[in-house]
Amino acid sequence: MDFLSSYKSHFTQFFTPTQFEALRILLWLLMVHKQVIIERLAACFPLPILYDSRRKHIQRFLVLSALSVSSLWFSLIKVILYKEFKIGSCLIITIDRTQWQYKNVFVIAVIWKKRALPIYWNLLSKKGASNLSEQQALIKPVLPMFKNYELVIIGHREFQSIKLGYWLKQKANNQKLFFAFRQKQGTLHRKNNQGYQSFSDLNLAPGMKMFLTGVSVTKEKGFGKFNVGAYWKRKYIGKQEKQPWFILTNLNSLEGVDQVYRARAGIEAMFKDCKTGGYNLEGSKANTQRLTSLILLIAIAYTSTSLKGKIFRQTNQAKYLARLTEKSRRGRRHSNFWLGLYGSLWINAWEFCSDFIQIMMNNNPQKLTNYQRGLNAMSLRELAI
Repeated sequence: MDFLSSYKSHFTQFFTPTQFEALRILLWLLMVHKQVIIERLAACFPLPILYDSRRKHIQRFLVLSALSVSSLWFSLIKVILYKEFKIGSCLIITIDRTQWQYKNVFVIAVIWKKRALPIYWNLLSKKGASNLSEQQALIKPVLPMFKNYELVIIGHREFQSIKLGYWLKQKANNQKLFFAFRQKQGTLHRKNNQGYQSFSDLNLAPGMKMFLTGVSVTKEKGFGKFNVGAYWKRKYIGKQEKQPWFILTNLNSLEGVDQVYRARAGIEAMFKDCKTGGYNLEGSKANTQRLTSLILLIAIAYTSTSLKGKIFRQTNQAKYLARLTEKSRRGRRHSNFWLGLYGSLWINAWEFCSDFIQIMMNNNPQKLTNYQRGLNAMSLRELAI
């Protein structure tokens, strides 16, 4: 059973039967053709009408009020994450911003299987870094959604504002909420009544680490005390970090800070998948409303494909879909997203070429046993699609 069928009762609350089928087709096109350019989607959309009519049909679909992040997506991703994470467990929430063509997209996501699943996003009407009010607007809707979990919010140096840390510390009075934000080396700090010094004055060297507690950060008053984790990775496999990490946090140990902040790479991998790697959002020139809807479709497609890849890996059929390991690689070669994507493409190719493949198999009867294993792996029941 595919993703849309599994959550059909959810989608049919927002879409008519015809709109639901259009959604199903568009998500399928995203996975197969990896394009979000409306003209290319229209070229492949299999509705038997004129090309220009198909293009207008897609454009009208993308401005439907049902394609709402706050109603359609929030309720869906909440159900999904409640299945993936036990109530009361720790969710690592990461915030980041990326430039997609001329659009500045601000995203908050949850770390999952060394990747990230998008929760919420905003399109900023400017270039460059976000400000405090924009950061708060991104985080606010997410906090009540996961009040039954322990949350750790992480971000890089764009989110080094002491005001954001203080705001989250105030929110932590009402729920289990922690944060870890990387700071610039020149940020001033002091402990007790000592003089102010920058983090660079701590004189860390590669391989060194320290954890400062009860620290005042910046000379601005009224923000209370924070903890700071400092760590400079040692040289590893010929690679050396150029600078140490200085992490502003309310966590209580350096080990905890290091563990959660390392997970931030998951959102960078998600951006790569959703841009040139997976759906080529870079090529879209849609207006703001349609681009927002396209990002919502990408979020649905990316999440469903990742969940499908997880099932492929659990059923031990991933070896039929992709190369899993390399001699020079310590970790796995492909994420759940890519396994899900390759699995869908493999099955689609089988459905299109089944007659040709049957001839090839008939011409090699000595390999019938191997073919049978592959057919079992390909079956919808075995792959639980």
